Parts: sequence; C-alpha cells; structure tokens
Amino acid sequence: MSALSLQVEEAVVERGGREVLHGVSLSLAPGETVALLGANGAGKSSLIMTIAGAIAPRSGAVRLGERVLSGLPAYAVRRQGVAVVSEGHPVLTDLTVLDNLRAAGLMLPRKDAEAEIVAALDIFPELRERLHTRAQYLSGGQKQMVNIAQALIARPRHLLIDELSFGLAPAILVRLAEVLRAVAARGVGVLLVEQFTTLALSLASRAYVMERGQIVFSGASVELQARPEILHGAYLATAIQE
Repeated sequence: MSALSLQVEEAVVERGGREVLHGVSLSLAPGETVALLGANGAGKSSLIMTIAGAIAPRSGAVRLGERVLSGLPAYAVRRQGVAVVSEGHPVLTDLTVLDNLRAAGLMLPRKDAEAEIVAALDIFPELRERLHTRAQYLSGGQKQMVNIAQALIARPRHLLIDELSFGLAPAILVRLAEVLRAVAARGVGVLLVEQFTTLALSLASRAYVMERGQIVFSGASVELQARPEILHGAYLATAIQE
C-alpha cells in the first residue's frame, strides 16, 4: 500500500445516539477508483462524513499514510488532501460560478488558486461561458461540474464523491465519467459512492458493499459483477430492515 493511501481502520461511528458504523475498514490507493455500494441507509454517507472529518469516530481511525486524520476538523482534512463532492451537487447559489471557484481556492496562495481555476475550466470548458452567472440558474449537470471543479481546485490526493449520478441525465454522466477517469490517471484516488451500480463498477477496479453499517463485500469489481446476488442481498436486507 502506498505511503499516501487513504485508510479507514475499524471505524465505529455513532449518529443521534445510535451506532451506524460497526468496525468499518476501507483503503484507497493513489490513482485507484473504488466503488462504495449499498442501499440507502446502509451507512455510506456516514462513512464519507467520517473520512472527511465531519463526524469523529467513537473508535478506530482514518489515516492518510502515517498521518491520522480522525479527530481533525473538516477544513484540516481537506488541507491534507481529502476533498468531498457532496450529494445533491450543492453550490453557493447566490454567487457566480467564478466566485464559487474562487471560494474553493481560498486556502491556496492567490497565484496557485488562479492557476487551479484555469485548470478546472480546462476540464470543464462548459463553465467558461457561465462564469458570471449566479449558480442558482445553472442546470443540475452544470452545478455538479462546479461541485467537482471546487474539489479539484483544492488539489486533492483523494476525491470522495457521494452520489455522482443524483438527478443527472445519462449524457452528463458519460461526460463526468470521462473526467473521473482522467483525474484517476493523474494519480488521485477516487472513492465513488453511487446507487447506479453499473456506472460505478465500470469506473472502479475494486468495490465495497455496505449493509447495515458493515462491509459485507470487498474485492475486485469484476468479481462483484459476476456475483450479483451480493448486491441484491444487500439492497433487499436494507429494504426489509426499513
């Protein structure tokens, strides 16, 4: 495992007085794309929030190489190189696209931030003509592009994406999949939480499946594709529980 790998080690997490993660372990290497699958309520978003520093685990740890991230506030985790693309493509709706991108670069020196904004616009040239448009007037696909661009401006070593496909048209998903492949090719680890399992497994070399706050499968994506009963069982179990 690389010195810059992201690792979750036996994380136990409580939310609202209830244990929602029960000793979860996960790893993500630089340049690797990993899918995190499971039904709504399985614990995927809680795991993402724990990695990102929004929730502190009761026990266990999150590490980037030898550096312990668990216990750090979210902004400090982001500075260490772990960026999140949150579910629902949230943006600062009253600000223009350009100001949204500038806000993402506030932690960088000005010249570096400007260079990263230019690089993000090279990735998403669709946003150039909307730079001075308030984000509230963007389409869902354009908001997701802004959301991903904001994360990339932070110069992440690892990118956590919660529900990439939420509310988006298939053509936009094809476009965003191309971007994620390019990001991984640059050496950024990508953890993809996704309900659209076909998309996730087409991008990921490995996959984890969560059920009721636990990992019930960890292995190659091709193995999971060959064993659909694992996914079916995880989704059915959650539906019965709810």
